[in-house]
Amino acid sequence: MTLSEQKIFAIGDIHGCHDKLITLLDRIPIDKSTDTLVFMGDYINRGPDSRKVLDTLLEIKATYNHVVFLMGNHEQALLEYAETGDVEILPMLRTMGVEATLTSYGASTRQLRDLACLPPEHREFLHALEFSYVAGGYLFTHADIDEEKLALAKARPDALQAQRSIEAGLLASRRLGLESIADTGYTVVFGHLPFEAPLVMADRIGIDTGAVYGNVLTAVELPAIQFYHA
Repeated sequence: MTLSEQKIFAIGDIHGCHDKLITLLDRIPIDKSTDTLVFMGDYINRGPDSRKVLDTLLEIKATYNHVVFLMGNHEQALLEYAETGDVEILPMLRTMGVEATLTSYGASTRQLRDLACLPPEHREFLHALEFSYVAGGYLFTHADIDEEKLALAKARPDALQAQRSIEAGLLASRRLGLESIADTGYTVVFGHLPFEAPLVMADRIGIDTGAVYGNVLTAVELPAIQFYHA
């Protein structure tokens, strides 16, 4: 299979909407052995079935040959609290709907410390999430990029994929929905900002369509720029 024949599918913010995730996976024409599947982050909070979502993502990890899981600001905030115990993060987590996640695990807020309420495989999954992914002229990241760091990373193609330090400001940024960005040489695919319909611009594609707010969960097929919804 040539590079032009390879497909990339990216799925927007799930936020505990397990039923929509299952329906969407049934609708996308992905070849599990050759195509790449990218998840854009924000798997948890607000929706009712965060635990089921993570269970399904782990099944996908075990059965798809090429799958990438990106970090969202909801996962970053949860991990930051679990690692630091900073009580000032708790009000933010509550605003982000963490109680729905805890309910899906049959847990309470006091069990968030060290993520004791999560199975070991779920903790490992969250800690392994990537900040960004580059393939086929596309840069996938949850919310935003640092163009200066990206320019430096171009000198070493694996630098972006290997990045492990998560910048909370970028993961929570709303800039890509509002401002122009410097020419990066990539089409940036992002989630985080819930649009009523996918955002398509010359240099970016936004695929969070507010599934948890009663709208659809969206996937985009690249390079065709074809959308699928559930």
